[in-house]
Amino acid sequence: MAHDELRPEDLYTGPIDLAGIEAIESEDAEHEIPEISYDEQRYPARPRRLRPRDHLRGSSVRRIRTDPRTANGTNPSYVEWLVRQAMLKDADVLARQLSGQPTMWRNAYARPDARRAIATSDVWFTAYPISLITRPGQSFLSALGDDALWSTFERIGITAIHTGPVKRAGGIAGWLETPSVDGHFDRISTQIDPTFGTEDEFRALCDVADGHGGSVIDDIVPGHTGKGADFRLAEMGFKDYPGIYHMVEIPPEDWALLPDVPEGVDSANLDPATEHELAERGYIIGALQRVIFYTPGVKETNWSATAPVIGPDGITRRWVYLHYFKQGQPSINWLDPTFAGMRLVIGDALHSLGELGTSALRLDANGFLGVEKSAEGLPAWSEGHPLSHAANHIIAGMVRKVGGFTFQELNLTIEDIRDTGAVGADLSYDFIGRPGYHHALATGQTEFLRLALTESIRHGVQPVQLVHGLQNHDELTYELVHWATRHGDDLFHFRGRDISGSQLAEEVRADLTESLTGTADYNRVFTQNGIACTTASLIAATRGIERLDDITDDDLPAIRDAHLLLCAYNAWQPGVFALSGWDLTGMLTVPSEEVSDLIAAGDTRWIERGAHDLLDVDPDARRSAAGMPRARSLYGALPAQLDDPESFASRLAGILDLRRTHGIASASQIDIPEVAHAGMLVLVHRLDDGDAHADAATQVTVLNFSHEPTEGTVRSEQILPGSDVIDAATGDVIGRVDDLCSFSVSLPAYGATFLLLRPEETDAATHA
Repeated sequence: MAHDELRPEDLYTGPIDLAGIEAIESEDAEHEIPEISYDEQRYPARPRRLRPRDHLRGSSVRRIRTDPRTANGTNPSYVEWLVRQAMLKDADVLARQLSGQPTMWRNAYARPDARRAIATSDVWFTAYPISLITRPGQSFLSALGDDALWSTFERIGITAIHTGPVKRAGGIAGWLETPSVDGHFDRISTQIDPTFGTEDEFRALCDVADGHGGSVIDDIVPGHTGKGADFRLAEMGFKDYPGIYHMVEIPPEDWALLPDVPEGVDSANLDPATEHELAERGYIIGALQRVIFYTPGVKETNWSATAPVIGPDGITRRWVYLHYFKQGQPSINWLDPTFAGMRLVIGDALHSLGELGTSALRLDANGFLGVEKSAEGLPAWSEGHPLSHAANHIIAGMVRKVGGFTFQELNLTIEDIRDTGAVGADLSYDFIGRPGYHHALATGQTEFLRLALTESIRHGVQPVQLVHGLQNHDELTYELVHWATRHGDDLFHFRGRDISGSQLAEEVRADLTESLTGTADYNRVFTQNGIACTTASLIAATRGIERLDDITDDDLPAIRDAHLLLCAYNAWQPGVFALSGWDLTGMLTVPSEEVSDLIAAGDTRWIERGAHDLLDVDPDARRSAAGMPRARSLYGALPAQLDDPESFASRLAGILDLRRTHGIASASQIDIPEVAHAGMLVLVHRLDDGDAHADAATQVTVLNFSHEPTEGTVRSEQILPGSDVIDAATGDVIGRVDDLCSFSVSLPAYGATFLLLRPEETDAATHA
């Protein structure tokens, strides 16, 4: 019986039967053959008083009769209902289907392979389910599987869709589901959320994508779940389920240490004093390295206490559990002896790849999979932990083993990205250059961006390993973890003097905050993590526009040119290029009063997630089917844009055509030279597909982040004197490399150019 068909009067009533509940955890339990017990096998002659069973008599089952409508551990029907929709249950079934099959040995899986992943798809559309406007009555997944959409994407040059999270998320309270607390990144099931469509529609989407030479990328969340069936069973102390989470049972004699849980909620965040006291008593490991999403009075620590919960054994328990993010996102324990958390995550991944047909998976929050008590007085080790690397190796290896690839969203230091990616995900989200190019646009100076890019190469992270993205569902992240944490005391040369990494991070954050929110009333700071904005609203703020209503048609060309500059920066370097529907249509932020209920608790990111219509399928819609209000679009829908050669989408297609024609996605970056003008950025590449010994052409990307035209000199020891400098867009020779390995270039405001260098001997051979 489906969840929404369940009626209280249909439920079983009677004494609780744990054996019966255990039986439902195996679909073929009735076919199992009884085996000799461990006790009978190992202790045939041992005196009864020494047998292990004799020491467990105090935990005998308490048989209780309960009302069939009761939603707690005393009702076997409620427990059964939870088990049948638990992710751990599904994971066990999926594992048995693949175990021992020859398909599990057909693919190499030990090492990440960024270029293999890029060859599958190198330009991604990052969707956000609740924000896409569809035809009336059409589901999100059906809209993504529309052949007209994929034909449009083909014209632009987009080869993959990252669907965003579409499986059921949020929680369960009693018999009812509760909504997501974090944009569906609090998953509670392997089932597709009916709000977004069906599994059949997801499979059809994969088939349509394949027909257009594209692919589909799904999500898994290895760091946490929502408070769904798995967590409710864990609270009850049922079987392996507590082993899924970082949760500690607090004995009743110490419940007085725990905060009271108000009526209507199921947990309460610990304050720092309680966190410290519980750590001193040995229950938890205490404070972590940082409190993500820190909000006074809401989230002051990474630990919360549950309300009292009765289990099937009749025992009432209270737990303290870890959550790196929100209270509704309990963290998964990757090193519990049951390995229940690992089983759950791997099962979710296999469902997406094997049952739905996706080609790749995004790993969300995968940098927080290991946590350990540190020396006295120091915060617990919770970032860059070796267990995170090991867990990521297992996840990514399993995905490669069944023929897919992974990319990670890991906002930690460059070394963490390098080390986790060395054995784990094939690609990593670009948290290195992203705040750098935003800072360059905000200030008109590329110094910090160049510093970030050179620091990345120095620490062993090449751009070909990264997913270079524009806006996604998250804030413009400016935590600058690399500079503020591990390298906080290191010195860097910036703005004419040597300063510490922590001071550098503070200056960059201050620049971004002032430029993007100082006078603009439409971008918002998001906790301590960054700024909620769209790419278009970011550009508007850097141009001094104070209100969105002040944007006129006269402002559009400059905003569009700056937006295309950011596209060129991300697309004209090795790696994946990703952009969203908010980028394609030039969406602005939603007025805060239209999402006041969503941002009331401090999550200002909802202003950047406005509803948008890619194909103009419902021009009169004021909201998406999920209820997100429609924001203002500067560029319009894609079909009309593609009819205008000067539109954002048409010019983007030209940028992507150069990218694909010359194979820069799999090239090697060999230099980031100093520049003659503060607003310039120069990137030098070998178009070698990663083969350092290949006879490969040299390519140079030159960008102007200033709102004024500029002229300057490109100089690099990596370019050959006497080479012709060719504008790849026109085929024209625009200069020659002199004996100092340099040449001149002119760029308009927000200009970008893709240059090829043709050595002198190649030119002579051509004319022979």
